[in-house]
Amino acid sequence: MWRVVYMARTKAMADHINKLLVREGFLIKLKPVYRNVPEEENYYEILAPKTEAQEVHNILMENGF
Repeated sequence: MWRVVYMARTKAMADHINKLLVREGFLIKLKPVYRNVPEEENYYEILAPKTEAQEVHNILMENGF
C-alpha cells in the first residue's frame, strides 16, 4: 500500500524530490493530482510504501521540504 508523503507544486520539484529519495534508496511514485492540467501547472503527489513513509518523511524534513 502506498502513502502520500509530500505534495509538490511543480513537476520540476517533484522530479528533484524523486531523485533525492531514490538516491537514498527508497521506492517512490509520482502521481499528478489533476488529469486535464498541463504538466507544468499541475501538482504532484510523492508516494512511498506505507512501511517506509516515516523514514521518507524524516529525509524530507532533513532536506528542508
